Amino acid sequence: MVSLIQTIRDILTRWWASFSLQTKLMAAATLVVSIVMSGLTFWAVNTIQADARANDTRFGSDLGLLLAANVAPLVGANDRTELARFSHQFYSSTSSVRYMLYADADGEIYFGIPFSDSEVQNSLTIRRRIHLPDNFAEHSDLPMVRQHVSPDGEVTDVFVPLVDDGRYLGVLAIGTNPNPTVAASSHLTRDVTVAVFVSIWVMVILGAVFNALQITKPIQELVAGVRNIAKGNFKQRVELQVGAGVELSELIASFNDMAERLERYEEQNIEELTAEKAKLETLVSTIADGAILLDTNLQIVLVNPTAQHILGWDNQKIEGENALYCLPVPVQVELTRPLYQMAKGELREEAEFRITLTEPSDRTLRILLNAVSDPVKENVKGVAVTIQDITREAELNEAKSQFISNVSHELRTPLFNIKSFIETLYEYGEELSDSEKHEFLETANRETDRLTRLVNDVLDLSRLESCKIYTFEAVDLAQPIEQTLRTYQLNAKDKGIELLQEVQPHLAAVYGHYDLLLQVFVNLVGNALKFTEAGGKVVIRAYALEQERMPSQVRVEISDTGIGIDAVDQAAIFDRFFRVENRVHTLEGTGLGLSIVKNIIDRHRSQIHLESEVGVGTTFWFDLPVFEERPANALHTHTLDVEAPAIRPIGSSLL
Repeated sequence: MVSLIQTIRDILTRWWASFSLQTKLMAAATLVVSIVMSGLTFWAVNTIQADARANDTRFGSDLGLLLAANVAPLVGANDRTELARFSHQFYSSTSSVRYMLYADADGEIYFGIPFSDSEVQNSLTIRRRIHLPDNFAEHSDLPMVRQHVSPDGEVTDVFVPLVDDGRYLGVLAIGTNPNPTVAASSHLTRDVTVAVFVSIWVMVILGAVFNALQITKPIQELVAGVRNIAKGNFKQRVELQVGAGVELSELIASFNDMAERLERYEEQNIEELTAEKAKLETLVSTIADGAILLDTNLQIVLVNPTAQHILGWDNQKIEGENALYCLPVPVQVELTRPLYQMAKGELREEAEFRITLTEPSDRTLRILLNAVSDPVKENVKGVAVTIQDITREAELNEAKSQFISNVSHELRTPLFNIKSFIETLYEYGEELSDSEKHEFLETANRETDRLTRLVNDVLDLSRLESCKIYTFEAVDLAQPIEQTLRTYQLNAKDKGIELLQEVQPHLAAVYGHYDLLLQVFVNLVGNALKFTEAGGKVVIRAYALEQERMPSQVRVEISDTGIGIDAVDQAAIFDRFFRVENRVHTLEGTGLGLSIVKNIIDRHRSQIHLESEVGVGTTFWFDLPVFEERPANALHTHTLDVEAPAIRPIGSSLL
C-alpha cells in the first residue's frame, strides 16, 4: 500500500513538474479563485440555513406558547378528553407539526400525538420521560428550543412549561418541520456550488492536458534541443506537433533550419578546428612551465604534463576535480583566498607567490595567477595558473650569497694582515730593528701572494662557470704532465719528496683543452706536495682503458703518500673554501683549487674521483675520451653552454 501511494505520488510529481511556470501560476490562480468563490457560496448557504433555523425556532417557540396557553386550563382541569380532541384537531390542521407530547410535573409522558399511553395500556407498556433542567419550571415564559436530525429530516423541538393559576402542571413538547421552501433553496444552492467547483476544476485539468499536449511538450522538446545544440550535437531536430499554433510551428521550423546550418558549418570546419586544437594542446603540453586552467568554480579544465609532474599528479585523472582538493597543503594555504577572489572577479591583477614544498622533496615553486576574462574584459571566465620550479634558482641565489660572503671573508683576512704590518712599519718603523722590518715585509709579501692566488682562483672559477667558448682538440697528455713536473721539480726536491710520472708509451691523444688540463695537473700535484712529508712520493699516471680491443678512454691518476683525507671530509672535499688544512692548522691555500679541478673535469664530460686513507695517502683519478680524427658525434670546437653546477656553500680544495 505504501509503495502504491509512493508510486502515485511520484507520477503526480513528474506530471506537475512537466508544466511550465505560467501553467502552474494559472492553475494556482484558478484554485484560489474557485476556493474563494466556493467559500463565499458556502458562507451564503450557511447564512441562509442559519436564518431558516432561526425562523423555524421562532415559529416553533411562538406555536408552542400559543398551544400551551390554550391547553393549560384543560390540563389544570385534568380534562384529558377535551385535551386529546383539541390536540388532534390542532395536529391535523397544522402541517408543520411533527409531534405533540404532554408530560406531568415529574416528566412522565401521559399523552402524545401520534403516540399516546392512553391508547396503549397493557403489560408491555413502556414508560417514557422527558428529562428537563431542574430550573425549567421557573421560566414559564421562556420555552426551551433545540434542533436535531431525525431519519425523516431535521426537527425543531420546543419545550413549553404548562402553568395554570401559577401552578406548574408539566411540560408541552412540540416538534415542527423546517420551512420546506428555504430548505430546498439552501440544498439547491449547495448542489449548484459543488457542481460549479467541480466544473471549474474539470476545465482546469482539461486545459492543463491541452497545454501539455499542444504547447508544453513542444516547448520542452525545443529546450532539450537547444541544450543539445549547446553541447555540440548539431544533428538535433524537433518534430512538428499536429495542432501546434502558427507561432510555435514557425519557431520549430526556424530551430530545425538553424540546426541544419550549424551541422553544415561543423562539417566544413571540423578539420580546421581539430588541427588548431591539436596545436594548442601540443603547445601547452610542451612548454617548460606548468600550466593549469580553472573555471569559475575552481574545477580543473586543463593541466599540462609539467604541472602534473611538479605537483605529483602523474598518472592521475585530474580534469574536472576541484583544484583546492588536489593541490599540496602548503599551496592550498597560500592560494585558497586569492583563487576565490580572482574567480569572483574581485582580484583582476596578476598575483605571484613563492611556496616551499617539503614532500616528496624540498622544492621551491613560483606560482602566477591570472584572471581569464571575456573579450570585453567584463566577466571572469576562469583562472590561469602558471607554475615554475625555481628550486635550482633559489639554490643558486643562496649559494651566490654564501659565495660572496666566503670570498669577502677570505679577502678580509690577508688584507687585514697586510694593513696591520704596513701600519706598524709606518708608525713604529724607526723603533724596529732591521730583522723585524724584514720579517714584517716578508709577512706582508706572503699575504699579498695569498691574496693574489685567491683573486686568480676566483677569476678562474668564474671564467669556467661562464659560457665562454673553449676549443677542444687533440691533447697529448705527456706534454702537460711533463710541464707540471718541471714546474714542481725544485719544490719537491726542497721538501725531499720524490716526484714521478708513469705514462704509458705511445698513449693516444685525448679530446680536451690543453690549458685547462694543465691547470688540473698543477692544482692536484701542488695539493699532493703540500700534504706529503719528506721522504714521500707523488706519482702522475696515465694509461689507456681497453674496451672491445680498441682504446676508448685514458685514465689519469695523481697519487701521493701524504697524510690522507678523513672519510668525514671526503664528501665535502670539492666544495668551495673547504680546506683540509683547517684541520691540520696550516694557512696556505684558498680553498678553491679542487673546486676548479672538478669544474674543468665536468667540462670534459667526465668526473673526478677520490680514494684516500688517513696516514697512507690519496689518489685522485678521472677518465678522458680518446681523440678521434673524425669523431662521429663530437665537434673539435666545444662550446661550454651547459648549465653551470650549483654553487655550493663553503667550497673545497686542498690548495
